[in-house]
Amino acid sequence: MAEEGVTWHWRNTMKPVRFFMFDARIGFFLLVVLVHFREWTLGMFAVFLGIFWIFERKGLTFAPAMRAIRLWFIGKDRPAWIFSRRRKMIDTGSS
Repeated sequence: MAEEGVTWHWRNTMKPVRFFMFDARIGFFLLVVLVHFREWTLGMFAVFLGIFWIFERKGLTFAPAMRAIRLWFIGKDRPAWIFSRRRKMIDTGSS
């Protein structure tokens, strides 16, 4: 029985870190509230908690929720490269 307990440490390595019932990355917003404590920052923190709670109820963790928010702002149709990084047609003059 003692030998089995030695290998248990790896079991929880892929679980997300939690802060009470939320993802621990929501702690950034808590840090903002603690550093700049105002009613509006507290309200903003509550709104973010509510939004990410809804996302977790739908089965999205923090990272996919951020991608879903980005997709909602940007839209589904977007090019792979921005216009300034696309290759230009170049005529080198050699044939």
